[in-house]
Amino acid sequence: MAIIETTLPEGRWRRMIKHPAVRIAIPIVIALIAMFALHSLAAHVKWVDVKADLVAATPASLLKALAFTAISFVGIAFYDVLAVNLVAPSKVPFRIAALAGAAGYSISGLLGVSYLTGTAVRYRVYSSFGLDLASVSGVIAISWSGFCSGLALVFGGLLAFHPSSLSALLPIPPALETGAGLVALGGLLAYLFWLASGKRTLKAGSFTIPLPGARTGMALTAAGLLDLVSAALVLYVLMPADVVQNLSYFITIYFGAVALGILSHSPGGLGVFEATIISGLGASGRSDVVAALLLYRVIYTVVPFVFAVAGLSLMAGLARRRELTGGAHTIWRAFRPLVPPVAAGITLLAGILLLISGNLPAEQSRLGVLREFLPLTFVETFHLVGSITGLFLIVVARGLYRKLYRAWLAAMGLIALGLIASLLKGLDWEESLSMLATLGVLGLFRPAFYRADSVSVFRLNGTWIVSILALLAAAFWIGLFAYSHLPYRNVLWWDFTWHGDASRFLRASLAGAITLAVIAFNSLMVGKANRKRLEPVPDAVRKLITNSEDTESNIALTGDKSFLVSDDERAFIAYADTGRSLIAKGDPIGDAKMAKKIVWQLREMADRQGKRCAFYAISLTYMPVFLDLGLSILKIGEVARVDLRAFTLDGSNRKALRQARNRSERDGFVFEVVSAIDLAPCMTELRSISDAWLKSKQGEEKGFALGAFEEGYISNFDVAVLRSHTGEIAAFANLFKGASMHELSFDLMRHRPGGPGFAMDALLAELMLWGAAQGYHWFSLGAAPFSGMENRQLAPIWNRIGGFVYEHGEHFYNFGGLRAFKEKFDPEWSPIYLATPGGLAAPQILNEINVLISGGFRRLMK
Repeated sequence: MAIIETTLPEGRWRRMIKHPAVRIAIPIVIALIAMFALHSLAAHVKWVDVKADLVAATPASLLKALAFTAISFVGIAFYDVLAVNLVAPSKVPFRIAALAGAAGYSISGLLGVSYLTGTAVRYRVYSSFGLDLASVSGVIAISWSGFCSGLALVFGGLLAFHPSSLSALLPIPPALETGAGLVALGGLLAYLFWLASGKRTLKAGSFTIPLPGARTGMALTAAGLLDLVSAALVLYVLMPADVVQNLSYFITIYFGAVALGILSHSPGGLGVFEATIISGLGASGRSDVVAALLLYRVIYTVVPFVFAVAGLSLMAGLARRRELTGGAHTIWRAFRPLVPPVAAGITLLAGILLLISGNLPAEQSRLGVLREFLPLTFVETFHLVGSITGLFLIVVARGLYRKLYRAWLAAMGLIALGLIASLLKGLDWEESLSMLATLGVLGLFRPAFYRADSVSVFRLNGTWIVSILALLAAAFWIGLFAYSHLPYRNVLWWDFTWHGDASRFLRASLAGAITLAVIAFNSLMVGKANRKRLEPVPDAVRKLITNSEDTESNIALTGDKSFLVSDDERAFIAYADTGRSLIAKGDPIGDAKMAKKIVWQLREMADRQGKRCAFYAISLTYMPVFLDLGLSILKIGEVARVDLRAFTLDGSNRKALRQARNRSERDGFVFEVVSAIDLAPCMTELRSISDAWLKSKQGEEKGFALGAFEEGYISNFDVAVLRSHTGEIAAFANLFKGASMHELSFDLMRHRPGGPGFAMDALLAELMLWGAAQGYHWFSLGAAPFSGMENRQLAPIWNRIGGFVYEHGEHFYNFGGLRAFKEKFDPEWSPIYLATPGGLAAPQILNEINVLISGGFRRLMK
């Protein structure tokens, strides 16, 4: 009984936490709690005191923090160096792997969501050296093993050999603390001995990742030690000595703060990290602690990112002057794909700077200078403009990440506006210089932004909305903190004076909140993706389908596709626009020369729109073209075709079909092919059969690669029917006819529920015999998904996935049974493929295809 009580809620719990609303709510709740806690903890701290503590920071502590930052990033770099050397030896140069690890962390540390941005950065770099997604996943997994083993060494050592650390502050017996440390160290030693006992691999189903040997494992542990301890020491040396007397406890709080910051999705965990540190250390009301946290942000987050930007900018400038050679050219070739995320990062940083600057008191001496030249209304206006510009820069950063040209134009204009606003709101010349530098860097990066997506650059997805919300909350708290000495009064909203900094902060915060609300509402209402409006099937397409020997070309008439037709109307591609990708169905149809040309045109059109391009259910005909496009080729199954020239119902394999046909003849059933022009009188009856059949299957109509019963679609084809002696239709199938009698096939085959059980088999037998009598060469039985895919250890990762699904997916779909049924006809099997961008894009493309065909996994299971 206890098992039932705990198991059932667990299922509901898993479904609940996977719901999109919950996944968005969790980081928002974490951020709001952190902001509230931070406000309470720093309620008695004044901004003037924080500024004084910032100025009082000693050069020695700053140099130590910079040194520990450098050491930490050395450890981060060695994660990748060691992992790449193990997974793909001799493929990636040492310096490339080191820079990829360090640059990846510097970018993800600023943008947030490190498990996404850090992985994307690594894949962009390593894929240029031939590493596939499986290899990059192995690199990341081994890097994490170094982090975990380093964590075990740090905590185990501190607890075991400094047993009065946590127990001095928490109700933990010293013996328990020492025991926990020894267990952690023992686990680490056991892990290393296990690695030393032989060549080890980590298996997940049919996938295998090589594990390091003992020497490499120890090296990874050392890298983890450098990373973890040095990162914590950056903040440790900046903190007041009386706050961080216990190193073990401080490190525990530090990594707890990092973990909560990642969960919040706030860039760099802004706000959440600070609240956790202050609360955990019991340092509320300490201005010197707040100052230390600000310095830590600059030194450990901003400085490494600025170094990455400077290095990339230098290489970009030299590349445009054609002065890169040798090793420098290799580094630029590897890291050029990082330009968009880096540009997004500096734009995000510029936006944050404008937001925070607008929420802090202005220098009164500089305002005094402005007062001599400008009216108050100018200062008020440009203060508001500066804050709103900062918000828009944060929003536009997403478009830069997606390489959109319009986002680059918008960012350049907004940064120029921010530069002017910085001067006119309070003579913030330091801020203006940073805007000018950002403008120059983005100008160097111009060639990376070429996509012409029709989607607004101010449209956001859920993750970015959450991130910006967290940033706004953090910026708003900074303003509340800066003016905490002022009691709130309603009159503050309408106080327009030269000393009205608090009033300007309130008005700017309200304007920013309203602006973000409008952007978020528009993004959520319009949707994540902008799909191209479908167009009627062009006459040129219908003509090319009629003249095509490939029966699958008829699926282009379903009405859910767009068309790319060659200029001379001799070839076309039918495709769907998912908003993120242009996905073609099947090979291009028509003249081979023009077909190759429009394949490239579709790829180029997708690239201009900032979308991916993929080709679903293609044959070997145009495979060289798809490879030239740089697409990865994944086998997705095989198509069965029966040679009708020698087809009969004789033989044991076709006994069921033979018996079904004989039974239908005895019971007075008649086979008939109704031409498309004569279909109208029986359309209502066909519709009722189709609806009843769908209801009996508890299913829904499919799309894209399969037809649906729509009268406009069905009326394009002749329909084969099986009628009873009373004239009632028992089963039907719409026919796909290839030109020159090359091939015959069908799309929908449905029967009347409650009718004779032999109706479908009888209809199929009659249809194949009719096709043979008409003189058709081939009869296509359609595809068997995942058929013919080898699930072997040395096979590519996709083949292993497909082979595994084919062998073990019978709980969801009888893949093996489908092939076995078609095998009875002694067909010739032809492979079909998916041409898709590789790496992280491939599973996303597969999901989009599933949505196009079945509407998502829920509808697919139905």
